[in-house]
Amino acid sequence: MKKTSLSTALLWAAIASAAAPTLAAAADTPYFAGIDVRRDAPASSKTIGGVVFEDADRDGRLGAGERGVPGVKVSNGRDVAVTDAQGRYALPARKDMALFVIQPSGWRVPTDQRWIPQFAYQHKPAGSPKALRYGGLPSTGPLPSAVNFPIIPSETGQRFDCAVLGDTQPASNIEVGYVRDSMVRDLLNAPKKPACLLALGDIVSDDLHLLPRTAEVMGVIGVPQWWVQGNHDYDHDADHDIDSSDTWRRLYGPNNYAFEMGQAVFIVLDNVSFPCGEDPREARERPFCKQYWKTYNGRLLPDQMTFIANVLKATDPKKLVVFAAHIPFVGFDNAESQPHQTDNLDELYALVKDRPALSLTGHSHTLENLAAGDSMAGWKATTGVSTIPFRHLVAGAVAGDWWGGDYDVDGTPMSLQGDGSPRGYVDFAVDGTDYTLDYRASGLSRDRAMWLSVSTPRFRTWADQIFAWRDQPEDKRDPVPPFSVQDLYDAKLLNKADLAGQSWLTADVWMGDSTSQVMISIDGAAPVPMTRTQEMKGEAVRIGSAYSDPFALQRQLTMARAAIQSRSGDPETQGYVQGRQKRLPPMPPQPRGSRADHSPHIWRHDLPADLAEGMHTAVVTVTRAQGEPARDTLVFEVRHAPLKPTFDFEHWDRFKNQ
Repeated sequence: MKKTSLSTALLWAAIASAAAPTLAAAADTPYFAGIDVRRDAPASSKTIGGVVFEDADRDGRLGAGERGVPGVKVSNGRDVAVTDAQGRYALPARKDMALFVIQPSGWRVPTDQRWIPQFAYQHKPAGSPKALRYGGLPSTGPLPSAVNFPIIPSETGQRFDCAVLGDTQPASNIEVGYVRDSMVRDLLNAPKKPACLLALGDIVSDDLHLLPRTAEVMGVIGVPQWWVQGNHDYDHDADHDIDSSDTWRRLYGPNNYAFEMGQAVFIVLDNVSFPCGEDPREARERPFCKQYWKTYNGRLLPDQMTFIANVLKATDPKKLVVFAAHIPFVGFDNAESQPHQTDNLDELYALVKDRPALSLTGHSHTLENLAAGDSMAGWKATTGVSTIPFRHLVAGAVAGDWWGGDYDVDGTPMSLQGDGSPRGYVDFAVDGTDYTLDYRASGLSRDRAMWLSVSTPRFRTWADQIFAWRDQPEDKRDPVPPFSVQDLYDAKLLNKADLAGQSWLTADVWMGDSTSQVMISIDGAAPVPMTRTQEMKGEAVRIGSAYSDPFALQRQLTMARAAIQSRSGDPETQGYVQGRQKRLPPMPPQPRGSRADHSPHIWRHDLPADLAEGMHTAVVTVTRAQGEPARDTLVFEVRHAPLKPTFDFEHWDRFKNQ
């Protein structure tokens, strides 16, 4: 048997020696089966082994005449073995482990009817140490005599797309329906089906009873669903980190694993330490872990670092390494927050030095496309690094702002996120080790990539006063906000005072990053660069109406959904509920969720004080190093004389009476 203790040259030779796949299946061809767990011979208590085989008859069982596949990686969550010429492997048995095959490039593991990959065996002889609210993991008994992993050839080659899903996070069955009616519908209407779904955690919002239905709803897309565990997917009543994933392991599978497609190796990591502080080093470095009864922290623990190192040792260094985790490695929105970034990044970066790499994460419900070389104040103190060596994408959220905001035309909450971006998913297109990342806003045209708007003194005063009202204690402020969006009238109709007091056009380019070139042409003039409001050169996050997205704030700061009520007598249909919060009684329209008063992807262009009266057209074009070009148009007006904003009843009535 070949293990990671062999030279990397021998390992790659073993992998390269795998027989050429035959009768390859398309990514969306059903292959519904399970793994082959045998208890028909005496079992060891110290090692576990079996065969990775080509499942010629697609039944998931190793049958007579079915051949083993050499050069395939298998892991116990820490150690990694590579199958020999007959497809055999052996690994040390751990007392509490997931044993899994790492899907090799050119092959597919089976799925269940919901397209959840079936590639792992859970070993926890005594089961969860106490009864858990959502069932935990029952006793698995002693080790089997063998665990055989079926795989079949796949047509997925060097070029493929995966749909990357930030937090879907339904907190109720109503919100599972929102997942169905937004992201699922969008992907079914897309020009082509992705090769996989990569869901970056917070699949649900604490109610783990929703996991099976969510899996079924997303399974309608008909491609394998690779999931990351998030901080809202845990057994929160578990007393130890090693037990807090037990229900997840029963309902989905491993919380740390890897798989390959094309020239990419995906390393999926549960970087939510919960309850945190059990690791001695973490307890020393993050004292807040011991200040509360139970809380979480973003961290990679020693066994995970060993697993990553062992996977990489058995992987060609030319392959693209894609890390998929829940808590951002680093972030813009939480740049100075310890729990919401990942502690020990310097160690991780050392493991992938000189390899092509990419980080995909969720958690913050913001869209943050961070390029190599970016830096933010706070990163060094919280994560151990000041500058990132490769691209890190915080992928926004399918749920947007936790399914908040007013309903859109499809009956799904608009749910604009705290950075101003809409809810949606990321189209991750891979070609060898090259890739592009494009955001697909839910319910909008696939090529829409930005919001355009105008920031005037009137708008900023309006926003600042609503911010001040919102920041007061709810029981001490006026129940009615000082302003609503109707008090702003027409934000794209500027007057002399607006221009004299400094006004500018804004482009919230959702996937904009430090490689982006954002140009603006006004009234057909030669395009000029717009100015980014965050340089990502080590500065702190800039917050306030001057750094905001006016388009998003106009929709976030007045939410009419808060006022909904009826005479039905059903208390669950009155007022407003967002996520797992308690339902609020009907109240005047007001802001209730996040506000886009800071963002890493806003550009501005100052308007001259002497801009001519009349109509103006601004065309914004965007080019990015790793994404599609984009273009959008903003039409705005300058009027020196005041215009009455509403219907002139006085003039109408006077004319009518003549």
